Amino acid sequence: MSIEILFLIIYFIAMAGIGVWAMKKGQNDSEGFLLGGRSIGPGVTALRLQSSSMSGYMFMGAGSMGYTQGYFGMWYALGDLGGGILNLSVLGRRMRKLSQILGSITSIEYLEHRYPSKWIRLIAAPVALFCMFFYLLAQFIAGGRGLEMVTGVSFPVALAIAIGVIVLYTFLGGYLAVAYTDFVQAIIMVVGMVWVLIATLIAIGGFTKGNEAIGAINPNMLTMWGADLGYQGQWGVIIGALLVFSIGYMGWPHVVVSHMAMKKPSVARTAGAYSLIFNLLFIPGPYLVGMFALILLPNLANPETAIFEVADAVLPTFAVGIVMAAIMAAIMSTADALLLQAGTIASQDIYARFINKKMSDRQMVWVSRITVLVLAVIGFAIAAFEPPAVAAIVIFSTTVLGSAFVPAYVCAVWWKKANTVGAISSMVAGTLVSVLWTVSGAPYATGIDPMVTGILASTVAMIIGSLASQKTHPVPEHIVRALDETAKIGPIPAKMIMGQDAMLASQAEMAGRDE
Repeated sequence: MSIEILFLIIYFIAMAGIGVWAMKKGQNDSEGFLLGGRSIGPGVTALRLQSSSMSGYMFMGAGSMGYTQGYFGMWYALGDLGGGILNLSVLGRRMRKLSQILGSITSIEYLEHRYPSKWIRLIAAPVALFCMFFYLLAQFIAGGRGLEMVTGVSFPVALAIAIGVIVLYTFLGGYLAVAYTDFVQAIIMVVGMVWVLIATLIAIGGFTKGNEAIGAINPNMLTMWGADLGYQGQWGVIIGALLVFSIGYMGWPHVVVSHMAMKKPSVARTAGAYSLIFNLLFIPGPYLVGMFALILLPNLANPETAIFEVADAVLPTFAVGIVMAAIMAAIMSTADALLLQAGTIASQDIYARFINKKMSDRQMVWVSRITVLVLAVIGFAIAAFEPPAVAAIVIFSTTVLGSAFVPAYVCAVWWKKANTVGAISSMVAGTLVSVLWTVSGAPYATGIDPMVTGILASTVAMIIGSLASQKTHPVPEHIVRALDETAKIGPIPAKMIMGQDAMLASQAEMAGRDE
């Protein structure tokens, strides 16, 4: 058995062990299984948020972008660097307080409680489930490809192993398992990426010599305009690249649920500092290693394997195992978050809300677990049949999620006039514009990224829809009181927690049924 495989086996066993530990912590009620009992501290919150938003894209898509487009990929990196602290600063404390006051335990349910109408969940849940499934599919493909390279087994077998491990600990431990495995995985990701970046720089003779060598291959790669300068002056594309991983993931349900699970609202401030440190250490690495792979491995058949191949070429055998574990950590930390949230949406936001309203907490947990299994099986069947490019799936699905939900989540805590009509208009406009813009080929014809048009459409729709319907759909008084409290610094008053959670949630549900 090679040392790389041994490292991966130890890593997989450790992740499964965390799942067993989380299950023994007693996560059998809905808040425990879906939010970890709102008990997560700043370190775990920050690294869970970051690792669940990074995904296999960072080790496959980012490496491929560096290999094919040079420093152009740094536009994505620049947006990503401040994404975590922006997310925690804008949403963190306020979303944590508002979700508990309203009694919300899922990120989609939270939207319905804030904008009381069953149509919020009827629209938001299918859109989120559709996008998250395709994002999940990209993680499965990346995990299968990584294991295939390390172990030498066929892609379907490697895919089955990767999915099996992810499903096991997510199935057992729910959010608590996802949060703590993501924390461990984030640390492994940083160690692995820093190691392979340093080894790559040593192998090419340093950063300056590396840039000189890239310039000799193609001087355009040293600009931020792409290998053939195709992005020069294309500010619509560049703004989209900056937005997708900065503002964009304030609209990802599997990421923003991190705010709801914090131990207390003040956790957000410390978590923001931790997330910034993680980003500075991790994010530039994949793009740089992918670009410098051109020097070490100039004839790669598949650029998405650039980081895998470089690690194998420049690191000692034992270190390759650690880097491979880091690559799997990036993939699994996003896949588990997506799986859990997809299961949550299917069980809590669709089945329990519209089909079986009398479902108990224990039944809900098991419906969520069964959904996780079903999605894993479907994902395996699709990924094993014809796996598409990871980067393309990730950018499409995250663009639609951001376009659909960013204004809804941001305005939920920052704008008292944001109402049901505005939220519905925003989600519909953002989804339709970003999807139609992409499939019509408009980005190529206009030079404007779908993230730009999608966010613009959803923001304008939120503003116009809300202002035009203030008289017919005023924001309910209990929401206004909750927002007043949300804006204050400090803990939630006991009178708004004890008994009021259920009352306000019940009022929101009644309002939703009346729409």
